[in-house]
Amino acid sequence: MAAPTPPRTDDWWRDAVIYQVYPRSFADGDGDGTGDLAGVRARLPYLAELGVDAVWFTPWYLSPLVDGGYDVADYRTIDPAFGTLAEAEKLIAEARELGIRTIVDIVPNHVSDQHPWFRAALAAGPGSPERELFHFRPGRGANGELPPNDWPSQFAGSTWTRVPDGEWYLHLFTPEQPDLNWAHPAVRQEHEDVLRFWFERGVAGVRIDSAALLVKDPALPDFVAGVDREPFVDQDEIHDIYRSWRAVADAYGGVFVGEVWLPDAERFARYLRPDELHTAFNFNFLTCPWEAGRLRRSIDDTLAEHAPVGAPATWVLCNHDVTRTVTRYGRADTAFDFATKRFGTPTDLDLGTRRARAAALLSLALPGSVYLYQGEELGLPEADVPLDRIEDPMHFRSGGTDPGRDGCRVPLPWEAEAPSYGFGAQAEPWLPQPADWARYAVDRQSGDPDSMLALYREALRLRRAEPGFGDGPMAWLPSEDGVLAFRRSHDLVCVVNLSAAPAALPPHERLLLASGPLHADGTLPRDTAVWLRG
Repeated sequence: MAAPTPPRTDDWWRDAVIYQVYPRSFADGDGDGTGDLAGVRARLPYLAELGVDAVWFTPWYLSPLVDGGYDVADYRTIDPAFGTLAEAEKLIAEARELGIRTIVDIVPNHVSDQHPWFRAALAAGPGSPERELFHFRPGRGANGELPPNDWPSQFAGSTWTRVPDGEWYLHLFTPEQPDLNWAHPAVRQEHEDVLRFWFERGVAGVRIDSAALLVKDPALPDFVAGVDREPFVDQDEIHDIYRSWRAVADAYGGVFVGEVWLPDAERFARYLRPDELHTAFNFNFLTCPWEAGRLRRSIDDTLAEHAPVGAPATWVLCNHDVTRTVTRYGRADTAFDFATKRFGTPTDLDLGTRRARAAALLSLALPGSVYLYQGEELGLPEADVPLDRIEDPMHFRSGGTDPGRDGCRVPLPWEAEAPSYGFGAQAEPWLPQPADWARYAVDRQSGDPDSMLALYREALRLRRAEPGFGDGPMAWLPSEDGVLAFRRSHDLVCVVNLSAAPAALPPHERLLLASGPLHADGTLPRDTAVWLRG
């Protein structure tokens, strides 16, 4: 096992490698088929050996799990499927002893319909103070039979549900996720208290789900296509909320990463001003196709939009909502878009794996921090989940046309020859694992120097050892068409060949790492990346 690395005390988040854990699918400690905190605790040495700086957990709170835990019923209670609050505290402490910080997920736009606040609102009736915590409105039409407005849902279908007394409530996602009214002081106070609750238990940071959606235009006007901003996205008042949150985080030395999907670079950067969020996810890079020109523009745009506020960029290839990298990069269309995600899209996994290996070195060489979704270090493909096992509401609300996100959430394979590949001891996993996943198991890859896991371990080791990587300057180098080449400080150079022909490497002293073998003449094959000492 790798020796523990003492946690850094500087601005560690500016160049950290942060590993995303989806608790239901990481490791099952009690053998009931669902991943849990006991499973994570047992696998902490694996994460230490991998070389990550922090772990971001998707929601582990009490939840009916209608939307994978993003329907929170109680932030101060761990869902029994995952364990207990005491176990969470032990996990945070044990990870810290290994040099790994913890980031938790907060979902401020909405709560579960099982949350005490919403239950009280339903019981209290129209005009009650309890309903002021949400967006309850009378309907339109002669008898209030029509929704209050025509806002589109993030998950397809209506954003309004009518309750028996005739009023409607707003939910940008599923009906089981009623939106909170952030104009109400109690909503703001509760979330600041939740932040303190987790910071006091030792977490280092908070990931903010749907961070640009909290505030709505109070008039709730109809949606107008083509306007600069929808009335439920990126309202100016939201920044006052995050300034208050930042004061809470600063008191504990905590950090924020926001899930901010915005096309406007200037408005995106506002969230990263020094008194608001520390970082935000880079969806431009995540959704970008495997094309040299598009990737270079994405990298340039990312660095340019972060520069005015002095915030570090983040780089990510995949997460719990997105088609896995090796599958996406093996398709004819290598971009990602929720609107075009469909069943039966063919993929070449060998091609996708080769590109994913190269993309790993590209993303880890760029300035800023990197997020690594569980299983990406194993080269896992997107799984085809049987129709009768799909749980994701995106699938059902699309009328069955969207396969949903369960394909990237299938439990990890740890041991090639063990039941459920070592994910758990007894029960069948909550999502079925493909029959050919033994080759991806951790124990099998650990003994293979050419495996995806070996590549990630060595890349993270070098990234930590080399001061030229992480946050800092970069400069593009002259290169052939279809080739990305850039220099970092300390004479570090990254070259990625996305062209159809072999590419010559620039003059260099030493090859540090390659995503695949070079040609006999020393040229770089297509869909291959290298790190050089220039």
